[in-house]
Amino acid sequence: MLRLVLSVLISIPTIIILLWTARDCRLHEDKYSEEERYAFARRMVDVVKKKSRVTTVVYGVENLPVNGGYVMYANHQGKYDSLGIIGAHEKPCTVLAEEKRSHLILADQFISIIKGARLDRFDRKKQFETILHVIEEVREGRRYIVFPEGGYDANHNEVQKFLPGAFNYATRSKSPIVPVALIDSYKVYGVKGLAPVETQVHFLKPMYFEEYQGLDTMAISDIVRDRIVETIKKFKTV
Repeated sequence: MLRLVLSVLISIPTIIILLWTARDCRLHEDKYSEEERYAFARRMVDVVKKKSRVTTVVYGVENLPVNGGYVMYANHQGKYDSLGIIGAHEKPCTVLAEEKRSHLILADQFISIIKGARLDRFDRKKQFETILHVIEEVREGRRYIVFPEGGYDANHNEVQKFLPGAFNYATRSKSPIVPVALIDSYKVYGVKGLAPVETQVHFLKPMYFEEYQGLDTMAISDIVRDRIVETIKKFKTV
Protein backbone atom coordinates (compact mmCIF):
# COMPACT_ATOMS: atom_id res chain seq x y z
CA MET A 1 0.00 0.00 0.00
CA LEU A 2 2.88 2.40 0.78
CA ARG A 3 4.20 1.92 -2.76
CA LEU A 4 0.78 2.74 -4.21
CA VAL A 5 0.38 5.89 -2.11
CA LEU A 6 3.89 7.10 -2.90
CA SER A 7 3.59 6.45 -6.63
CA VAL A 8 0.33 8.42 -6.68
CA LEU A 9 1.77 11.34 -4.73
CA ILE A 10 4.84 11.72 -6.95
CA SER A 11 2.83 11.24 -10.14
CA ILE A 12 0.32 14.05 -9.65
CA PRO A 13 1.15 15.79 -12.99
CA THR A 14 0.72 12.48 -14.81
CA ILE A 15 -2.53 11.79 -12.98
CA ILE A 16 -3.90 15.19 -14.00
CA ILE A 17 -3.10 14.34 -17.63
CA LEU A 18 -4.78 10.93 -17.21
CA LEU A 19 -7.94 12.47 -15.75
CA TRP A 20 -8.14 15.12 -18.45
CA THR A 21 -7.54 12.64 -21.27
CA ALA A 22 -10.14 10.22 -19.90
CA ARG A 23 -12.69 13.03 -19.73
CA ASP A 24 -11.88 14.11 -23.27
CA CYS A 25 -12.17 10.52 -24.52
CA ARG A 26 -15.61 10.23 -22.96
CA LEU A 27 -16.83 13.51 -24.41
CA HIS A 28 -15.31 12.94 -27.85
CA GLU A 29 -15.21 9.19 -28.46
CA ASP A 30 -14.32 9.51 -32.14
CA LYS A 31 -11.49 11.97 -31.56
CA TYR A 32 -8.94 9.28 -30.73
CA SER A 33 -8.27 6.05 -32.58
CA GLU A 34 -7.87 2.81 -30.65
CA GLU A 35 -4.14 2.92 -31.39
CA GLU A 36 -3.84 6.44 -29.97
CA ARG A 37 -5.79 5.54 -26.84
CA TYR A 38 -3.69 2.44 -26.30
CA ALA A 39 -0.40 4.23 -26.89
CA PHE A 40 -1.40 6.78 -24.25
CA ALA A 41 -2.40 4.01 -21.82
CA ARG A 42 0.96 2.29 -22.26
CA ARG A 43 2.79 5.56 -21.58
CA MET A 44 0.83 5.81 -18.33
CA VAL A 45 1.86 2.24 -17.48
CA ASP A 46 5.50 3.13 -18.10
CA VAL A 47 5.21 6.07 -15.69
CA VAL A 48 3.57 3.89 -13.03
CA LYS A 49 6.31 1.28 -13.36
CA LYS A 50 9.06 3.87 -13.10
CA LYS A 51 7.54 5.67 -10.11
CA SER A 52 6.76 2.38 -8.36
CA ARG A 53 10.24 0.94 -9.05
CA VAL A 54 8.76 -2.00 -10.95
CA THR A 55 10.36 -4.00 -13.74
CA THR A 56 8.35 -6.53 -15.73
CA VAL A 57 10.10 -9.29 -17.66
CA VAL A 58 8.10 -10.53 -20.63
CA TYR A 59 8.16 -14.01 -22.18
CA GLY A 60 6.35 -15.58 -25.13
CA VAL A 61 5.41 -12.54 -27.20
CA GLU A 62 5.97 -14.75 -30.25
CA ASN A 63 3.01 -16.88 -29.11
CA LEU A 64 0.49 -14.08 -29.60
CA PRO A 65 -1.73 -14.57 -32.69
CA VAL A 66 -0.77 -12.18 -35.47
CA ASN A 67 -4.26 -11.44 -36.78
CA GLY A 68 -7.77 -11.15 -35.41
CA GLY A 69 -9.23 -10.98 -31.96
CA TYR A 70 -8.45 -13.27 -29.07
CA VAL A 71 -9.00 -13.61 -25.34
CA MET A 72 -6.13 -13.67 -22.85
CA TYR A 73 -6.95 -15.60 -19.69
CA ALA A 74 -4.64 -14.71 -16.81
CA ASN A 75 -4.29 -15.62 -13.15
CA HIS A 76 -5.17 -12.70 -10.87
CA GLN A 77 -2.84 -11.35 -8.16
CA GLY A 78 -3.63 -7.69 -7.65
CA LYS A 79 -4.06 -4.15 -8.92
CA TYR A 80 -0.97 -4.29 -11.12
CA ASP A 81 -2.06 -7.32 -13.20
CA SER A 82 -3.78 -5.49 -16.07
CA LEU A 83 -1.03 -2.88 -16.19
CA GLY A 84 1.63 -5.58 -16.41
CA ILE A 85 -0.09 -7.28 -19.34
CA ILE A 86 -0.83 -4.05 -21.19
CA GLY A 87 2.76 -2.89 -20.75
CA ALA A 88 3.91 -6.19 -22.27
CA HIS A 89 1.35 -6.33 -25.10
CA GLU A 90 2.26 -4.04 -28.01
CA LYS A 91 -0.95 -4.26 -30.05
CA PRO A 92 -4.08 -2.62 -28.63
CA CYS A 93 -5.98 -4.75 -26.15
CA THR A 94 -8.46 -4.04 -23.39
CA VAL A 95 -9.78 -5.62 -20.21
CA LEU A 96 -12.96 -7.04 -18.74
CA ALA A 97 -13.22 -5.55 -15.26
CA GLU A 98 -15.55 -6.15 -12.32
CA GLU A 99 -18.05 -3.29 -12.22
CA LYS A 100 -17.52 -2.14 -8.62
CA ARG A 101 -13.72 -2.16 -8.69
CA SER A 102 -13.63 -0.59 -12.15
CA HIS A 103 -15.10 2.66 -10.81
CA LEU A 104 -12.33 3.31 -8.31
CA ILE A 105 -10.42 6.53 -8.97
CA LEU A 106 -7.77 6.18 -11.70
CA ALA A 107 -8.92 2.64 -12.57
CA ASP A 108 -12.16 4.16 -13.89
CA GLN A 109 -10.32 6.64 -16.10
CA PHE A 110 -7.82 4.07 -17.33
CA ILE A 111 -10.54 1.60 -18.34
CA SER A 112 -12.43 4.38 -20.10
CA ILE A 113 -9.39 5.28 -22.18
CA ILE A 114 -8.89 1.72 -23.45
CA LYS A 115 -12.67 1.20 -23.77
CA GLY A 116 -12.75 -1.74 -21.40
CA ALA A 117 -15.90 -3.66 -20.49
CA ARG A 118 -17.42 -3.71 -17.00
CA LEU A 119 -19.17 -6.81 -15.66
CA ASP A 120 -21.91 -6.25 -13.07
CA ARG A 121 -22.19 -9.50 -11.10
CA PHE A 122 -25.35 -8.40 -9.32
CA ASP A 123 -27.46 -7.32 -12.29
CA ARG A 124 -28.22 -10.29 -14.55
CA LYS A 125 -29.53 -8.16 -17.40
CA LYS A 126 -26.46 -5.91 -17.49
CA GLN A 127 -24.22 -8.96 -17.09
CA PHE A 128 -25.79 -10.63 -20.12
CA GLU A 129 -25.47 -7.44 -22.18
CA THR A 130 -21.78 -7.16 -21.29
CA ILE A 131 -21.11 -10.79 -22.21
CA LEU A 132 -22.72 -10.34 -25.63
CA HIS A 133 -20.84 -7.07 -26.12
CA VAL A 134 -17.44 -8.63 -25.39
CA ILE A 135 -18.15 -11.66 -27.60
CA GLU A 136 -19.09 -9.41 -30.50
CA GLU A 137 -16.03 -7.21 -30.05
CA VAL A 138 -13.71 -10.23 -30.03
CA ARG A 139 -15.38 -11.45 -33.22
CA GLU A 140 -14.66 -8.05 -34.74
CA GLY A 141 -10.97 -8.31 -33.86
CA ARG A 142 -10.52 -6.78 -30.40
CA ARG A 143 -8.24 -8.45 -27.85
CA TYR A 144 -9.47 -8.85 -24.28
CA ILE A 145 -7.85 -9.64 -20.93
CA VAL A 146 -10.07 -11.78 -18.68
CA PHE A 147 -9.33 -12.94 -15.13
CA PRO A 148 -11.28 -16.21 -14.71
CA GLU A 149 -10.55 -16.49 -10.97
CA GLY A 150 -12.82 -13.51 -10.34
CA GLY A 151 -10.99 -12.04 -7.33
CA TYR A 152 -7.37 -11.75 -6.28
CA ASP A 153 -7.31 -11.56 -2.48
CA ALA A 154 -4.18 -13.30 -1.14
CA ASN A 155 -3.61 -15.20 -4.39
CA HIS A 156 0.12 -14.45 -4.56
CA ASN A 157 1.70 -17.09 -6.82
CA GLU A 158 -1.07 -19.56 -6.15
CA VAL A 159 -3.91 -20.02 -8.63
CA GLN A 160 -7.50 -20.46 -7.51
CA LYS A 161 -10.17 -22.41 -9.36
CA PHE A 162 -11.21 -20.85 -12.68
CA LEU A 163 -14.83 -20.03 -13.41
CA PRO A 164 -15.78 -22.08 -16.50
CA GLY A 165 -18.34 -19.50 -17.63
CA ALA A 166 -15.54 -17.01 -18.24
CA PHE A 167 -14.47 -19.07 -21.23
CA ASN A 168 -17.71 -18.41 -23.09
CA TYR A 169 -16.12 -15.21 -24.40
CA ALA A 170 -13.71 -17.31 -26.44
CA THR A 171 -15.88 -20.32 -27.27
CA ARG A 172 -18.84 -18.27 -28.48
CA SER A 173 -16.63 -15.97 -30.56
CA LYS A 174 -14.62 -19.01 -31.78
CA SER A 175 -11.45 -17.08 -31.05
CA PRO A 176 -7.98 -18.14 -29.87
CA ILE A 177 -7.45 -18.57 -26.14
CA VAL A 178 -4.11 -17.21 -24.89
CA PRO A 179 -3.18 -18.35 -21.37
CA VAL A 180 -1.18 -15.71 -19.47
CA ALA A 181 0.86 -16.55 -16.40
CA LEU A 182 1.59 -13.69 -14.00
CA ILE A 183 4.37 -14.18 -11.48
CA ASP A 184 5.14 -11.93 -8.49
CA SER A 185 2.60 -9.38 -9.69
CA TYR A 186 1.12 -9.25 -6.18
CA LYS A 187 4.40 -7.84 -4.83
CA VAL A 188 3.90 -4.47 -6.54
CA TYR A 189 1.12 -3.27 -4.22
CA GLY A 190 0.81 -6.22 -1.85
CA VAL A 191 4.20 -6.25 -0.13
CA LYS A 192 5.36 -3.67 2.41
CA GLY A 193 8.31 -1.44 1.58
CA LEU A 194 9.65 0.34 -1.47
CA ALA A 195 12.37 -2.03 -2.62
CA PRO A 196 12.53 -2.62 -6.40
CA VAL A 197 10.15 -5.32 -7.61
CA GLU A 198 10.48 -7.58 -10.64
CA THR A 199 7.37 -9.26 -12.05
CA GLN A 200 6.91 -11.66 -14.94
CA VAL A 201 4.35 -11.91 -17.74
CA HIS A 202 4.29 -15.16 -19.73
CA PHE A 203 2.19 -15.37 -22.90
CA LEU A 204 1.71 -19.11 -23.40
CA LYS A 205 0.92 -20.95 -26.62
CA PRO A 206 -2.64 -20.24 -27.73
CA MET A 207 -5.46 -22.74 -28.06
CA TYR A 208 -7.27 -22.26 -31.35
CA PHE A 209 -10.94 -23.04 -31.91
CA GLU A 210 -10.08 -26.19 -33.85
CA GLU A 211 -8.29 -27.51 -30.75
CA TYR A 212 -11.01 -26.88 -28.17
CA GLN A 213 -14.30 -26.95 -30.12
CA GLY A 214 -15.16 -30.43 -28.84
CA LEU A 215 -14.56 -29.54 -25.18
CA ASP A 216 -16.92 -27.98 -22.66
CA THR A 217 -15.90 -24.84 -20.77
CA MET A 218 -15.04 -26.82 -17.63
CA ALA A 219 -12.47 -28.91 -19.52
CA ILE A 220 -11.08 -25.82 -21.25
CA SER A 221 -10.74 -23.92 -17.96
CA ASP A 222 -8.87 -26.85 -16.41
CA ILE A 223 -6.42 -27.05 -19.33
CA VAL A 224 -5.71 -23.31 -19.26
CA ARG A 225 -5.33 -23.25 -15.49
CA ASP A 226 -2.97 -26.25 -15.54
CA ARG A 227 -0.72 -24.57 -18.10
CA ILE A 228 -0.57 -21.38 -16.04
CA VAL A 229 0.14 -23.30 -12.83
CA GLU A 230 2.95 -25.28 -14.50
CA THR A 231 4.55 -22.07 -15.76
CA ILE A 232 4.39 -20.41 -12.34
CA LYS A 233 5.98 -23.45 -10.70
CA LYS A 234 8.77 -23.41 -13.28
CA PHE A 235 9.61 -19.71 -13.15
CA LYS A 236 8.60 -18.32 -9.76
CA THR A 237 11.47 -16.92 -7.74
CA VAL A 238 10.28 -17.86 -4.24
